[in-house]
Amino acid sequence: MVGQGVLRECLLDPRVESILSVGRSPAGPQSAKLQEVVRPDLFDLSGIEDRLRGYDACFFCLGVSSAGMSEAAYRHVTYDLTVAVAQTLVRNNPSMTFVYVSGAGTDSTEHGRSMWARVKGQTENALLRMPFKGAYMFRPGIIQPLHGIHSKTRAYRIGYALVWPFVPLLRAISPNSLTTTERVGRAMIRVTAEGAPSHHIGTREINALGK
Repeated sequence: MVGQGVLRECLLDPRVESILSVGRSPAGPQSAKLQEVVRPDLFDLSGIEDRLRGYDACFFCLGVSSAGMSEAAYRHVTYDLTVAVAQTLVRNNPSMTFVYVSGAGTDSTEHGRSMWARVKGQTENALLRMPFKGAYMFRPGIIQPLHGIHSKTRAYRIGYALVWPFVPLLRAISPNSLTTTERVGRAMIRVTAEGAPSHHIGTREINALGK
């Protein structure tokens, strides 16, 4: 869902000259500035490293829900995959900015009780140790999908349908608990172009950067 929103904003922004989408399935939109690589196994990018060079940023939006998963399985997809991709990219693009979609409540200490928060914290810390030009950990809370975008996860789609009628009230009483796919995408582009004072970007900062 986040990836769809980020791709939309990149396609619309004139500062973005070229986009390479790497994923397990086609991204969908057609554009002269969009190229796609469909890769069933994202752990192995060795065959396409030449196509990954020359980019200013990676917007890493891949993720799964931890519901029903063991810590080992969740860590494999969340930590192992992200770090493997990031290592390939920093080797080929040392001047790249890496933007990672984490989540509100991520545990930077890596020792908290929440499994998903620990693993996300481990992933963030590993990325921040890599020699990228810049690395930013986006920690959104609730993300409202806009422009016909929807989650591929059925449970999330049901959840959004239930929450949708209360979004105006939530925005009024707690504006910094909610952002949109549009603002997330715009904020990612902005931190790539201008940087940010902190490597951890919460919902309040996403909304400010993505206006």
